[in-house]
Amino acid sequence: MSPDPTTRHPLPAHERVVFLKPLVSSPTIEVGEYTYYDDPDGATEFEHRNVLYAYGPERLVIGKYCAIAAGARFLMAGAEHPTMGASTYPFTMFGGRWAEKTLDIVTGMPSRGDTVVGNDVWFGYQTTVMPGVTVGDGAIVAAGSLVTADVPPYMVVGGNPARPIRQRFDDADVALLRRAAWWDWPAELVTEHVRTIMAGTPADIARVAAEHGLERA
Repeated sequence: MSPDPTTRHPLPAHERVVFLKPLVSSPTIEVGEYTYYDDPDGATEFEHRNVLYAYGPERLVIGKYCAIAAGARFLMAGAEHPTMGASTYPFTMFGGRWAEKTLDIVTGMPSRGDTVVGNDVWFGYQTTVMPGVTVGDGAIVAAGSLVTADVPPYMVVGGNPARPIRQRFDDADVALLRRAAWWDWPAELVTEHVRTIMAGTPADIARVAAEHGLERA
């Protein structure tokens, strides 16, 4: 039997682990089933402590089956300051005449867009993701990394700024895995083939998807 994706604490004896989908309430944050956050200090506060500067319409979209370690932070586009003039000071945020005189400057600033995380992504301890970044399916972000640019699927990145370290599988196998998209399988099928998903080859996973007519076009 698979864990209930609607429960906040999938491990009752360990409140440091939470499924995020039933926790988030912001309309600009979307998290897929089984994605979890592990933090011994206030795991249930992820939406407020780990998603920062979410003042604008830009969304944070995180896929299914992602693992997010303690201290991971997603900086949203509200962290941006104007840079077109002499000063980067955010006068507008303090309201009053400052806001009246400068609101059009802020609303006219280009946005970096949504931050999008694929499925089955692992974020190590105290990683930081900058606004507008896309992290592909199956990627691994090493502990302490600062992600400033898009991360391809199944790429391991690390450092400040994060750089590619290695691709987990060759291009053909990455294509197999993305077509198989095991994270979109029914939970019962994931449970039936969980050993293959954890320890099998991309070809093994692709075979299961094909047998059940679940391959993406």
